[in-house]
Amino acid sequence: MAKTIRWGIIGLGNIAQKFAQDLALVEDGELVAIASRSMSKALNFNKEFHVMNVFDSYEELFECATVDVVYIATPHTEHMNWAILAMQNGKHVLCEKPMGVNGKQLSQMLETAKKQKVFLMEALWSRFNPTIRKIKEIVDEGGLGALEYIHADFAFYALDRAQEGRLLNPNLAGGSLLDIGIYPVFLTYLLLGVPDKITARSSFHETGAEIQTSMMFDYKNAHAVLYSGLTSNSRMQATVSGTKGAVFIDPRWHETEGYTILNDTEEEHISLPKLGKGYTYEINEVHECIRNNKLESELWSHANSMELIEILDAIRKQLGISFPFEA
Repeated sequence: MAKTIRWGIIGLGNIAQKFAQDLALVEDGELVAIASRSMSKALNFNKEFHVMNVFDSYEELFECATVDVVYIATPHTEHMNWAILAMQNGKHVLCEKPMGVNGKQLSQMLETAKKQKVFLMEALWSRFNPTIRKIKEIVDEGGLGALEYIHADFAFYALDRAQEGRLLNPNLAGGSLLDIGIYPVFLTYLLLGVPDKITARSSFHETGAEIQTSMMFDYKNAHAVLYSGLTSNSRMQATVSGTKGAVFIDPRWHETEGYTILNDTEEEHISLPKLGKGYTYEINEVHECIRNNKLESELWSHANSMELIEILDAIRKQLGISFPFEA
């Protein structure tokens, strides 16, 4: 049996809990340390997971000799500093998306990973979802012909959330675009690459946070129509259409368990159930890379993360979206 890869987690919110639950399903992975700046929060989190090492500072976790890789699930604005410190302590890092709030931050993170010779990957879990991987394969093999159109959205109602919370607070890089808009942008980038032209429109909350954004990406022979929002709910559907067929991804598409493929007059639904909540696949990718001494994933590389954040930077620049800490 392969040697167990030992994980530490910082930022003990809902996503961290789901991640830890899925980590328990991976045979060669073990959660050995957790950290929160609130010991009571860490102890409460640990009621479910019974981790041996519980810290009230992230620095202590980074210094823990039993930790091989750190999962960073803090608010966006904290990703860069904590990821860099973890890597400087010799830890591999899986960092929640967006890995950096902007291209400048991401560049510093990538430079540190290269200097320290440690593995670093953005936790874009949808990239490793079995259905998304299959659709990528179908597209790459020409199963839909030349791609002509993509539609994807991601929205939920969040205007009743606390204004000082991460979604509506510009000081925490709040808004729909970086938190959930990254998903439809990711899907389009994965299948069509960097767009030739971007047209975008946004609405804003009284706090100054962007709360809904519509985007059109132009390519030489294709369009993508994308949306993210915190003002209303969505079924979170996605369509990928080409000259020879179309794929309709089951909602919620970013964590999907199947798709319908339409070619000419034939229509077939394919079910691809996922293990756990779907985080197991990115965990397995991290394990595979670390075991093979890779410093980045071939499925979601450093260059992929950089091109994705550069697209998001371009959208923000067009819409005049900036955060106080970027001044």
